[in-house]
Amino acid sequence: MTMESMNSSIPPTKKAWVYSQHGNPADVLKLSSNYSVPQLQQHEVLIKVMAAALNQVYFKRMLGVFIDSDSPLPVNFLVLFPFLISIFLDVLTTEVILNQIVPGYDVAGVVVRVGSQVRALKEGDEVYGNINEKGLDHPNIHGALAEYTVAEEEENLLVLKPTNLGFIEAASIPLAIGTGYEGLVKTCLSFGQSTLVLGGAGGVGTMVIQLTSHVFGASKVAATSSSAKLELLKSLGADLAIDYTKDSFEDLPEKFDIVYDTVGQSERAVKVVKEGGKVVTIEPVEPAFRFILTSSGAVLEKLNPFLENGQVKPVIDPRGTFPFSQTPRAFSYL
Repeated sequence: MTMESMNSSIPPTKKAWVYSQHGNPADVLKLSSNYSVPQLQQHEVLIKVMAAALNQVYFKRMLGVFIDSDSPLPVNFLVLFPFLISIFLDVLTTEVILNQIVPGYDVAGVVVRVGSQVRALKEGDEVYGNINEKGLDHPNIHGALAEYTVAEEEENLLVLKPTNLGFIEAASIPLAIGTGYEGLVKTCLSFGQSTLVLGGAGGVGTMVIQLTSHVFGASKVAATSSSAKLELLKSLGADLAIDYTKDSFEDLPEKFDIVYDTVGQSERAVKVVKEGGKVVTIEPVEPAFRFILTSSGAVLEKLNPFLENGQVKPVIDPRGTFPFSQTPRAFSYL
Protein backbone atom coordinates (compact mmCIF):
# COMPACT_ATOMS: atom_id res chain seq x y z
CA MET A 1 0.00 0.00 0.00
CA THR A 2 1.37 3.41 -0.95
CA MET A 3 1.46 6.29 1.51
CA GLU A 4 -1.14 8.10 -0.60
CA SER A 5 -3.60 5.22 -0.32
CA MET A 6 -2.78 4.69 3.36
CA ASN A 7 -3.37 8.37 4.07
CA SER A 8 -6.63 8.48 2.17
CA SER A 9 -7.87 5.38 4.01
CA ILE A 10 -7.57 6.98 7.46
CA PRO A 11 -11.13 7.14 8.80
CA PRO A 12 -12.48 10.16 10.74
CA THR A 13 -13.33 7.88 13.66
CA LYS A 14 -11.66 4.83 15.15
CA LYS A 15 -12.21 2.01 17.59
CA ALA A 16 -10.72 2.73 20.99
CA TRP A 17 -10.98 1.41 24.52
CA VAL A 18 -12.00 4.28 26.77
CA TYR A 19 -13.01 5.01 30.33
CA SER A 20 -14.72 8.01 31.87
CA GLN A 21 -14.61 7.12 35.57
CA HIS A 22 -12.16 5.45 37.89
CA GLY A 23 -12.58 1.82 38.84
CA ASN A 24 -11.69 -1.74 37.96
CA PRO A 25 -10.98 -2.04 34.21
CA ALA A 26 -13.58 -4.80 33.91
CA ASP A 27 -16.21 -2.33 35.10
CA VAL A 28 -15.17 1.01 33.56
CA LEU A 29 -13.39 0.12 30.29
CA LYS A 30 -15.68 0.40 27.26
CA LEU A 31 -15.14 -0.08 23.54
CA SER A 32 -16.01 3.00 21.50
CA SER A 33 -16.48 2.40 17.78
CA ASN A 34 -16.66 6.08 16.82
CA TYR A 35 -13.90 7.75 18.81
CA SER A 36 -12.63 10.69 16.78
CA VAL A 37 -9.18 10.28 15.26
CA PRO A 38 -7.15 13.12 16.86
CA GLN A 39 -6.46 16.17 14.75
CA LEU A 40 -2.73 16.55 14.25
CA GLN A 41 -0.87 19.50 15.67
CA GLN A 42 2.15 20.73 13.71
CA HIS A 43 4.70 18.75 15.79
CA GLU A 44 2.66 15.53 16.06
CA VAL A 45 2.57 12.25 14.18
CA LEU A 46 -0.42 9.97 13.71
CA ILE A 47 0.33 6.29 14.23
CA LYS A 48 -1.63 3.27 13.08
CA VAL A 49 -1.31 1.05 16.13
CA MET A 50 -0.09 -2.45 15.31
CA ALA A 51 0.48 -3.56 18.91
CA ALA A 52 0.23 -2.11 22.41
CA ALA A 53 1.39 -3.40 25.78
CA LEU A 54 -0.18 -3.28 29.22
CA ASN A 55 1.62 -2.34 32.41
CA GLN A 56 0.68 -2.13 36.08
CA VAL A 57 0.85 1.68 35.95
CA TYR A 58 -2.12 1.78 33.53
CA PHE A 59 -4.11 -0.47 35.85
CA LYS A 60 -3.35 1.81 38.82
CA ARG A 61 -4.16 4.92 36.79
CA MET A 62 -7.57 3.52 35.90
CA LEU A 63 -8.22 2.67 39.55
CA GLY A 64 -7.50 6.32 40.46
CA VAL A 65 -4.26 5.75 42.38
CA PHE A 66 -2.66 8.76 40.65
CA ILE A 67 -5.74 10.98 40.70
CA ASP A 68 -3.89 14.04 42.07
CA SER A 69 -1.58 14.24 39.04
CA ASP A 70 -3.76 12.62 36.38
CA SER A 71 -5.47 14.30 33.45
CA PRO A 72 -9.05 15.30 34.28
CA LEU A 73 -11.82 12.79 33.82
CA PRO A 74 -14.77 13.63 31.56
CA VAL A 75 -17.10 16.49 32.29
CA ASN A 76 -20.80 15.84 31.80
CA PHE A 77 -22.83 18.93 31.22
CA LEU A 78 -26.02 20.05 29.55
CA VAL A 79 -25.94 22.34 26.54
CA LEU A 80 -29.08 24.47 26.50
CA PHE A 81 -30.75 25.36 23.21
CA PRO A 82 -33.65 27.76 23.89
CA PHE A 83 -36.23 28.18 21.20
CA LEU A 84 -39.60 29.93 21.05
CA ILE A 85 -42.70 28.08 20.00
CA SER A 86 -45.75 30.37 20.06
CA ILE A 87 -45.64 31.97 23.49
CA PHE A 88 -43.92 29.03 25.25
CA LEU A 89 -40.18 28.86 25.97
CA ASP A 90 -38.96 25.28 25.79
CA VAL A 91 -35.46 23.97 26.38
CA LEU A 92 -33.84 21.26 24.31
CA THR A 93 -31.07 19.58 26.28
CA THR A 94 -28.19 17.60 24.86
CA GLU A 95 -25.60 15.81 26.98
CA VAL A 96 -21.98 16.32 25.95
CA ILE A 97 -19.12 14.19 27.27
CA LEU A 98 -15.55 15.44 27.12
CA ASN A 99 -12.16 13.83 27.75
CA GLN A 100 -12.82 10.14 27.57
CA ILE A 101 -9.44 8.65 28.31
CA VAL A 102 -7.80 6.06 26.07
CA PRO A 103 -5.31 4.19 28.28
CA GLY A 104 -1.94 2.76 27.31
CA TYR A 105 1.59 4.14 26.94
CA ASP A 106 3.61 1.48 25.10
CA VAL A 107 2.96 1.31 21.38
CA ALA A 108 4.41 -0.03 18.14
CA GLY A 109 3.00 0.93 14.79
CA VAL A 110 3.32 2.74 11.48
CA VAL A 111 3.42 6.50 10.97
CA VAL A 112 0.53 7.36 8.63
CA ARG A 113 0.46 11.14 8.86
CA VAL A 114 2.87 13.84 10.06
CA GLY A 115 2.38 17.41 11.19
CA SER A 116 3.78 20.30 9.18
CA GLN A 117 6.77 20.80 11.50
CA VAL A 118 7.75 17.14 11.93
CA ARG A 119 11.29 16.56 10.72
CA ALA A 120 12.70 13.27 12.09
CA LEU A 121 9.87 10.89 11.17
CA LYS A 122 8.03 10.33 7.91
CA GLU A 123 4.98 8.47 6.70
CA GLY A 124 5.64 4.73 6.48
CA ASP A 125 8.19 4.61 9.32
CA GLU A 126 7.76 1.64 11.67
CA VAL A 127 8.17 3.08 15.15
CA TYR A 128 7.83 2.22 18.81
CA GLY A 129 7.95 4.06 22.10
CA ASN A 130 6.30 5.14 25.33
CA ILE A 131 4.03 7.97 24.20
CA ASN A 132 3.71 9.62 27.63
CA GLU A 133 6.72 11.76 28.45
CA LYS A 134 5.89 11.79 32.18
CA GLY A 135 3.58 8.89 32.85
CA LEU A 136 2.22 10.17 36.18
CA ASP A 137 2.15 13.90 35.43
CA HIS A 138 -1.05 14.72 33.50
CA PRO A 139 -0.55 11.88 31.01
CA ASN A 140 -2.11 11.91 27.56
CA ILE A 141 -5.78 11.19 27.14
CA HIS A 142 -5.00 9.69 23.70
CA GLY A 143 -3.29 6.43 24.66
CA ALA A 144 -2.20 3.32 22.80
CA LEU A 145 -5.29 1.11 23.14
CA ALA A 146 -6.87 2.34 19.92
CA GLU A 147 -6.61 1.83 16.18
CA TYR A 148 -4.79 5.17 15.86
CA THR A 149 -2.97 7.38 18.32
CA VAL A 150 -0.79 10.50 18.27
CA ALA A 151 2.57 11.45 19.72
CA GLU A 152 4.64 14.62 19.92
CA GLU A 153 7.82 14.49 17.85
CA GLU A 154 9.31 17.38 19.85
CA GLU A 155 9.23 15.25 23.00
CA ASN A 156 11.32 12.58 21.22
CA LEU A 157 9.15 9.70 22.37
CA LEU A 158 9.12 7.55 19.23
CA VAL A 159 12.06 5.95 17.45
CA LEU A 160 12.45 3.55 14.57
CA LYS A 161 11.62 -0.03 15.52
CA PRO A 162 14.52 -2.52 15.52
CA THR A 163 14.24 -4.35 12.23
CA ASN A 164 14.67 -7.77 13.83
CA LEU A 165 11.67 -7.34 16.14
CA GLY A 166 8.01 -7.72 15.34
CA PHE A 167 5.44 -5.17 16.46
CA ILE A 168 4.32 -7.25 19.46
CA GLU A 169 7.89 -7.64 20.69
CA ALA A 170 8.64 -3.96 20.17
CA ALA A 171 5.50 -2.80 21.97
CA SER A 172 6.47 -4.78 25.07
CA ILE A 173 9.77 -2.93 25.50
CA PRO A 174 9.63 0.86 26.02
CA LEU A 175 8.31 1.41 29.54
CA ALA A 176 10.04 -1.64 31.01
CA ILE A 177 13.44 -1.01 29.45
CA GLY A 178 13.23 2.73 30.12
CA THR A 179 12.41 2.14 33.77
CA GLY A 180 15.23 -0.38 34.13
CA TYR A 181 17.82 1.75 32.37
CA GLU A 182 16.99 5.05 34.07
CA GLY A 183 16.98 3.42 37.50
CA LEU A 184 20.42 1.93 36.93
CA VAL A 185 21.77 5.25 35.62
CA LYS A 186 20.50 7.05 38.71
CA THR A 187 22.29 4.56 40.97
CA CYS A 188 25.54 5.29 39.08
CA LEU A 189 26.06 1.58 38.44
CA SER A 190 29.53 1.16 36.95
CA PHE A 191 31.48 -1.61 35.24
CA GLY A 192 32.46 -4.45 37.55
CA GLN A 193 29.91 -3.77 40.29
CA SER A 194 27.41 -6.35 41.53
CA THR A 195 23.62 -6.20 41.35
CA LEU A 196 20.69 -7.98 42.99
CA VAL A 197 17.34 -7.77 41.21
CA LEU A 198 14.26 -8.42 43.31
CA GLY A 199 11.46 -9.68 41.09
CA GLY A 200 13.71 -10.67 38.21
CA ALA A 201 11.00 -12.41 36.17
CA GLY A 202 8.72 -9.37 35.87
CA GLY A 203 8.65 -6.92 32.98
CA VAL A 204 11.14 -4.47 34.51
CA GLY A 205 13.13 -7.21 36.24
CA THR A 206 13.85 -9.11 33.03
CA MET A 207 15.17 -5.92 31.48
CA VAL A 208 17.30 -4.98 34.51
CA ILE A 209 19.02 -8.37 34.47
CA GLN A 210 19.91 -7.99 30.80
CA LEU A 211 20.95 -4.35 31.09
CA THR A 212 23.24 -4.95 34.07
CA SER A 213 24.80 -7.97 32.38
CA HIS A 214 25.18 -6.79 28.79
CA VAL A 215 25.06 -2.97 28.85
CA PHE A 216 26.53 -1.88 32.19
CA GLY A 217 29.00 -4.76 32.55
CA ALA A 218 28.17 -5.86 36.09
CA SER A 219 30.58 -8.38 37.60
CA LYS A 220 27.76 -10.42 39.10
CA VAL A 221 23.99 -10.37 38.74
CA ALA A 222 21.70 -12.16 41.19
CA ALA A 223 17.92 -12.19 40.90
CA THR A 224 14.89 -13.59 42.69
CA SER A 225 11.84 -15.37 41.27
CA SER A 226 9.55 -18.31 41.92
CA SER A 227 10.77 -21.85 41.22
CA ALA A 228 9.28 -21.97 37.72
CA LYS A 229 11.17 -18.90 36.52
CA LEU A 230 14.72 -19.72 37.70
CA GLU A 231 15.88 -20.99 34.32
CA LEU A 232 14.49 -17.85 32.68
CA LEU A 233 16.63 -15.70 34.99
CA LYS A 234 19.75 -17.66 34.05
CA SER A 235 18.97 -17.43 30.33
CA LEU A 236 18.78 -13.65 30.64
CA GLY A 237 22.20 -13.38 32.26
CA ALA A 238 21.69 -13.92 35.99
CA ASP A 239 24.73 -15.57 37.60
CA LEU A 240 22.69 -16.51 40.65
CA ALA A 241 18.97 -17.34 40.53
CA ILE A 242 17.28 -17.33 43.93
CA ASP A 243 13.99 -19.13 44.58
CA TYR A 244 12.18 -16.77 46.93
CA THR A 245 9.69 -19.51 47.87
CA LYS A 246 12.52 -21.53 49.44
CA ASP A 247 15.41 -19.20 50.20
CA SER A 248 15.79 -15.75 51.72
CA PHE A 249 18.14 -13.41 49.89
CA GLU A 250 19.09 -11.86 53.24
CA ASP A 251 20.87 -15.11 54.06
CA LEU A 252 23.32 -14.74 51.18
CA PRO A 253 26.94 -14.58 52.37
CA GLU A 254 27.65 -11.61 50.09
CA LYS A 255 26.41 -8.06 49.71
CA PHE A 256 25.75 -6.07 46.56
CA ASP A 257 26.66 -2.66 45.19
CA ILE A 258 23.16 -2.13 43.81
CA VAL A 259 19.81 -3.69 44.69
CA TYR A 260 17.04 -3.02 42.19
CA ASP A 261 13.68 -3.62 43.87
CA THR A 262 10.69 -4.14 41.57
CA VAL A 263 8.40 -5.73 44.17
CA GLY A 264 8.41 -3.43 47.21
CA GLN A 265 10.90 -5.24 49.48
CA SER A 266 13.28 -2.36 50.13
CA GLU A 267 13.30 -2.75 53.90
CA ARG A 268 14.77 -6.20 53.38
CA ALA A 269 16.98 -5.07 50.51
CA VAL A 270 18.97 -2.63 52.64
CA LYS A 271 20.27 -5.60 54.63
CA VAL A 272 22.20 -6.93 51.64
CA VAL A 273 23.57 -3.72 50.13
CA LYS A 274 27.22 -2.81 50.61
CA GLU A 275 28.27 0.25 52.56
CA GLY A 276 27.97 3.12 50.11
CA GLY A 277 25.74 1.03 47.85
CA LYS A 278 22.20 1.94 46.75
CA VAL A 279 18.73 0.43 46.71
CA VAL A 280 16.43 1.71 43.97
CA THR A 281 12.75 0.84 43.79
CA ILE A 282 9.81 1.38 41.48
CA GLU A 283 7.41 0.88 44.41
CA PRO A 284 6.56 3.66 46.92
CA VAL A 285 8.40 2.01 49.79
CA GLU A 286 10.94 3.55 52.16
CA PRO A 287 13.91 3.64 52.65
CA ALA A 288 14.93 3.03 49.05
CA PHE A 289 15.71 5.65 46.42
CA ARG A 290 12.60 5.93 44.24
CA PHE A 291 12.24 7.61 40.88
CA ILE A 292 9.53 8.39 38.33
CA LEU A 293 10.37 7.44 34.76
CA THR A 294 10.60 10.19 32.16
CA SER A 295 10.04 8.61 28.75
CA SER A 296 12.80 9.28 26.24
CA GLY A 297 13.29 8.07 22.71
CA ALA A 298 16.99 8.85 23.17
CA VAL A 299 17.24 5.92 25.59
CA LEU A 300 15.59 3.59 23.08
CA GLU A 301 17.95 4.79 20.34
CA LYS A 302 20.91 4.14 22.63
CA LEU A 303 19.69 0.63 23.42
CA ASN A 304 18.50 -0.31 19.91
CA PRO A 305 21.89 -1.83 18.97
CA PHE A 306 21.67 -4.20 21.95
CA LEU A 307 18.16 -5.19 20.87
CA GLU A 308 19.22 -5.65 17.26
CA ASN A 309 22.17 -7.92 18.12
CA GLY A 310 20.09 -9.97 20.55
CA GLN A 311 22.02 -9.13 23.72
CA VAL A 312 18.85 -7.60 25.15
CA LYS A 313 15.56 -9.17 24.14
CA PRO A 314 11.90 -8.79 25.04
CA VAL A 315 10.34 -11.53 27.13
CA ILE A 316 6.77 -12.25 26.06
CA ASP A 317 4.49 -14.29 28.30
CA PRO A 318 3.26 -17.09 25.97
CA ARG A 319 -0.20 -16.75 27.55
CA GLY A 320 -0.11 -12.97 27.64
CA THR A 321 -1.02 -11.85 24.12
CA PHE A 322 -4.63 -10.90 23.45
CA PRO A 323 -6.55 -9.56 20.45
CA PHE A 324 -7.71 -5.96 20.62
CA SER A 325 -11.29 -7.08 21.22
CA GLN A 326 -10.24 -8.83 24.45
CA THR A 327 -8.50 -5.88 26.11
CA PRO A 328 -10.55 -6.15 29.36
CA ARG A 329 -9.55 -9.80 29.59
CA ALA A 330 -5.92 -8.77 29.17
CA PHE A 331 -6.26 -6.34 32.08
CA SER A 332 -7.78 -9.12 34.19
CA TYR A 333 -4.84 -11.37 33.32
CA LEU A 334 -2.42 -8.59 34.27
